[in-house]
Amino acid sequence: MFKSLLRRVAAAFIAAAGLAFLPQAAEARGAPALWSVSDADTTVYLFGTIHLLPEKYNWRTAKFDQAVAGSNELVLETIIDDKDPMKLVGILTRLGFSNNVPPIASRVPASKVPALEAAIKKSGIPRTAFDKMESWAAAFMLLGNQFKDLGLKGDQGVETALRTSFTSAGKPIGELETNAEQLGFFDTLPDSAQRALLEGAIEDQGSMRNAFQTMLRAWSRGDVSAIARSFNRDLAASPELKAALLSRRNANWSRWIEQRMAKPGSVLIAVGAGHLAGTESVLELLKRDGYKVERVQ
Repeated sequence: MFKSLLRRVAAAFIAAAGLAFLPQAAEARGAPALWSVSDADTTVYLFGTIHLLPEKYNWRTAKFDQAVAGSNELVLETIIDDKDPMKLVGILTRLGFSNNVPPIASRVPASKVPALEAAIKKSGIPRTAFDKMESWAAAFMLLGNQFKDLGLKGDQGVETALRTSFTSAGKPIGELETNAEQLGFFDTLPDSAQRALLEGAIEDQGSMRNAFQTMLRAWSRGDVSAIARSFNRDLAASPELKAALLSRRNANWSRWIEQRMAKPGSVLIAVGAGHLAGTESVLELLKRDGYKVERVQ
């Protein structure tokens, strides 16, 4: 079922605010995948991230740090303004609340209502607020609580580490999508997909822990085939979801890279690993347009 993918994508956005997933102490085995696309005066590095990581997870390598040092700019999926968190709250309120949604309890199977009510109570958010939230927004609120229960910290995620490195070096940081654009992908999902995300947000922690551990192992080994299989499996049930969260975004990002290739210099692009795996990945789209993609590690 594709709700596991929805949960991962939501987790990616939550993690962009500087959170990291802590399932257990761990150390990477192998090396996460890193690619480059280059011409005479431009190099674009492409790094597939997993947005949530265990504390002190050893994922950086000499080759990766060399790419960071040699890049003039960092580009992420989106950037959360840490100095103005209310900006994101405003966007979430504008997109995620509606007076035309049914009561939240009617949006999950009857057997899951007790788990939903328990999760809402634990969130500390007024119960009445959830009845006005769209299903994807309610899921975001409840997923945030699950991640905190699993031990989230603010300085372990890949994006956070990269932002620190580039900021310290005085290098610019850009984004491929605004906060509103990224949240908008969830806002326009079909009701069935939003409800699946809501159900995923109230699943037991063991299920969530196992899903992330599986993805973590594949990512840390640079096992792109395993990542692609996981995403293909999750997306098989929903062509609409695949188009909204993967295909259209990959196409947009590949066009951005092609335009960036006309400008001299080096840039590191760090996006979720699923966007750099499979037959419709950003990498494959670049290859189809005649660009030579080389794996660095």
